[in-house]
Amino acid sequence: MSQHADDIETCTLQDETGLRLTLLDWGATWWSLQLPVPGESRPRELLLGGATPQAHRDNTAYFGATIGRMANRIAGASIERDGRRWPLVPQPGSPHQLHGGPEGFDRRRWTVVASAPRQAVFRLHSPDGDQGYPGAVTAEATVSLPGQGVIELELRATTTAPTPVGLTNHAYFNLDGTATDARQHGLAIAAEQVLPVDEALIPLGPLRPVAGTPFDFRAERPVGREAEGVYDHAFLLAGGPGLRPAATLAATDGRVRLQIETTLPALQLYTGAHLARQVGRDGLRLPPFAGIALEPQFLPDSPHHPEWPQASCWLEPGQTWSHRIRYTFTCT
Repeated sequence: MSQHADDIETCTLQDETGLRLTLLDWGATWWSLQLPVPGESRPRELLLGGATPQAHRDNTAYFGATIGRMANRIAGASIERDGRRWPLVPQPGSPHQLHGGPEGFDRRRWTVVASAPRQAVFRLHSPDGDQGYPGAVTAEATVSLPGQGVIELELRATTTAPTPVGLTNHAYFNLDGTATDARQHGLAIAAEQVLPVDEALIPLGPLRPVAGTPFDFRAERPVGREAEGVYDHAFLLAGGPGLRPAATLAATDGRVRLQIETTLPALQLYTGAHLARQVGRDGLRLPPFAGIALEPQFLPDSPHHPEWPQASCWLEPGQTWSHRIRYTFTCT
């Protein structure tokens, strides 16, 4: 169901601080995010991405894309409910599905239903059986810049039949303004538990405490201090329902900071170990660890784990799946 990308539509939002976000209709994608920093001759580019919209689309690491129907991995590329099983489309060369399948929401042209200087609304129709999922889903992504360096992302979905839904954005951040190793960034994650995974990144068992492990980011520290900074793990966020802190990320020089808040229950941390296969804004291959993905979402493989301490990932007809992510950028 891939669509031709030669005529990708872009729209740019900007607030009074000069924060400037350029979006693509392909994948409802964040392509570029620039922030003026006092004393610097040009704004810092805070996202990894391709040199052009077409080059960006040709990368395969989900740079800035809206992910769906279901972010992260589903073991065995199948889901079951009430005695019925639905086989899903797996990733090539894998028995599992990742980020909604090889033709997931990131590989679609979304409709721009509204565009203004500080807000854009994207909509996508996913038919019944899309990538193996039951029910027809209508998804919306609303991106707003209310001011003071804030980006608000509202994700919504409805369905015609029970189906798992778990949308997120897959931006890779490098707050240094370069595509060099980002593992010296300072990181804090508001989580006391992490989900162990096997070599295929499929959950191994129950959540485990982060205390005393390389996964303890409760206090801000350099990403690469432990385990050489190689992470692709989900953390269960602390706190109750509603918008709550998820993570903070600080540039190596400390001049740019990002705070993430969300209504979603978990956060996936990926430090970009395999980014060397991707091409950056200069047209050259990116180095490993060139950016850090912080993805608020449901825990991976959620359809197979109703026992986990989070809301059900199954969306019912007549309901609206609705979650928020707030990104706040500050600089000194």
